[in-house]
Parts: sequence; C-alpha cells; structure tokens
Amino acid sequence: MRTSRVVVGLSGGVDSAVSAWLLKQQGCDVVGLFMKNWEDDDDSEYCSSNIDFVDAAAVADVIGIELEHVNFAAEYKDRVFAEFLREYQAGRTPNPDVLCNAEIKFKAFLDHAMRLGAEKIATGHYARVREREGRFELLKGLDPTKDQSYFLHRLNQAQLGKTLFPLGELKKTAVRRIATEIGLPNAKKKDSTGICFIGERPFREFLNRYLSHAPGPIEDDRGRVLGRHVGLSFYTLGQRQGLGIGGVKDKGTRGAADHEPWYVARKEFDRNVLRVVQGHDHPWLLSRTLVADDMAWVAGHAPAAGDFAAKTRYRQDDAPCTLRQLDRGFELCFAQPQWAVTPGQSAVVYAGEVCLGGGVIASRAD
Repeated sequence: MRTSRVVVGLSGGVDSAVSAWLLKQQGCDVVGLFMKNWEDDDDSEYCSSNIDFVDAAAVADVIGIELEHVNFAAEYKDRVFAEFLREYQAGRTPNPDVLCNAEIKFKAFLDHAMRLGAEKIATGHYARVREREGRFELLKGLDPTKDQSYFLHRLNQAQLGKTLFPLGELKKTAVRRIATEIGLPNAKKKDSTGICFIGERPFREFLNRYLSHAPGPIEDDRGRVLGRHVGLSFYTLGQRQGLGIGGVKDKGTRGAADHEPWYVARKEFDRNVLRVVQGHDHPWLLSRTLVADDMAWVAGHAPAAGDFAAKTRYRQDDAPCTLRQLDRGFELCFAQPQWAVTPGQSAVVYAGEVCLGGGVIASRAD
C-alpha cells in the first residue's frame, strides 16, 4: 500500500507540531515546511522568525520528519501586506489573517507542497473538512473556544480538497497533553496573539512606519472636542484603549456617566474627525444591518436567501440573521443589534456547524 505524502506547515507552535505527529502516527509520509512570510526588521525583539524556525526544527527532529525552509516574503508583501495598507489608508480595518490564509497558506504554500509531490497539505487550524457527494464543506472545529473557521472562510473547493486539519476534532487541552506526553520541546510554548506578520509589537508603532497620518480633533456625540487623534487610520470602531482622553467635566449634565469608558464610534473623513461615545451599549455602536462585498463562498456560489447565523468578528458567538443577495454583495439583517460592526472586517456566514463563506463588511446601518 502506497504511503500518502502530506506537507505540514510547521510554524514553531504546538498546534502544527501535534498535527504533524498525528499524521505520522497515521502512517503518512510527513514533510514539514516552515514559511518565512516577513523580512522587514525580522531581527527585532518583536518579530523574529529565527526563534520559531529553531522551535520547528526541534519539533521535526523529535517527530522524525524532514523540514524545509521556504521564503514567501515577496508573495506576502504583494498579496497581503499591500492590500492591508490600502485598506487602512482608506479608513477601514482589514483582517490580514483571513487574507494570509487565502493567499499564502492555502495558495503559495499549497502550490509549493504540490511541487514537492504532496497529495495533501495540513495545518494546525481548529477546523474540519467534510466531503459530501463530491463537494467539500468547511466545518467548525469541535473546540468552540478555538474554532478558526472564521479565518478560513475564503477557502475554495480546490483548496479544501487538498487540505487536512488534524486538530479539528480535538480540544486545545488535549493538544497540550499530547505535546507533553510525546516530549515535544514546545509543549508549553505560548500561543501567538499577534497578527501573522507583525508579531507582538505595538500595533500603532508598526503602522506609523507605513501610513501617512493627519492629526485632527476627537469629538463626542454632542460635538464637544475632547482631544486630538493622531490620524483616522490608526483607530478602529469599538476601540477603547489608546484614545488619550478622560471623563468630561460638565457638571449637572451626565453625573456618573462622566466616568464611563470612551469608545471609537465613527470616523468622519470629510472633517477628519474621530467621534467617540461613552458606554459599551451606546446606540452609535450598535447595528442591525450590514452590507458586505468581495464575497467568497466555499461551495463556489452564494447560498439562497434565508435565515442563517453570522460572525462579524472572530471572538463572537454566532448571531441569528437573514441573508439577502444584492447585485454586488449581500446584506445581513440581525435579530439583535451587533456591537461595533467594522468596515474592512469579515462577515462570515454559517448554517449550523457549516461555514458557508462570507465577505468584507462595506457598510452598516442602525
């Protein structure tokens, strides 16, 4: 019986390491591939792929697999980072991890793996693939706290048909336990929380090197000037930290509300004004309807109009909604108002455990 060759994206983290080990245990011919996607200031304290590569090499040695190092930095800059900057410059807040998966991990990486003679690729994502009648479905990972289908919603039939997610039916606690039991050197390594190419560095400091900025006033919902912003591109809707403003001293008007936190609620580009409001549930932060464009549907076509659920950000429960197709996108109407719906982020649609795909949020309405 011929052994199936699988190329696993080894990042240096515990999830991809356990994925590789599981496939080896299943009898696959496993090859590890370490992807270097970022070169600018890679020797800095925040973003050193050298450390991750050393960890990946140590894992490959313990598991007993080959490890190849491949540089996709040029592709990343062209396909992901350039779009990332364009969106921020236009005042939207893109999700580079979604684009990275579609353009690098499941395109450039997949193509490279096929040239290495692979039949499949595998990653450490918490998601599942199911084949039904010759079609592939993207399913949520069974660990609800780690499900990453949101970030994978732009994958198509060809990509899913070549992809394995060995951790899809495991909980994170089980993955850590396996890593410890088999003696992986990165068993206790912390999960990365940074954006895929920025790492853990201060985000505004990073953007400041690439984006032009025009400071302007910060106003509240009553038009009072509270301070100055450093450039509208550097803020996202719902942002609470880093605004540099305190309570408003306006006796007799707001009382205890003066001490509530401030949130970014609107960007007025015509006046270069950042609008902020107090209170998590301020009406300006809530939306019942959104319109999305730049669609990507797993099945290759849009679902019929009807009742579904959707996420407008990763760390969010599924929200019941009604989907309606438009000429150049789709509209979602939610049963309950959604908080801080942000243009540039992804609206991802689900039918139960099946991720159908989604689009990029273009606008929202109360």
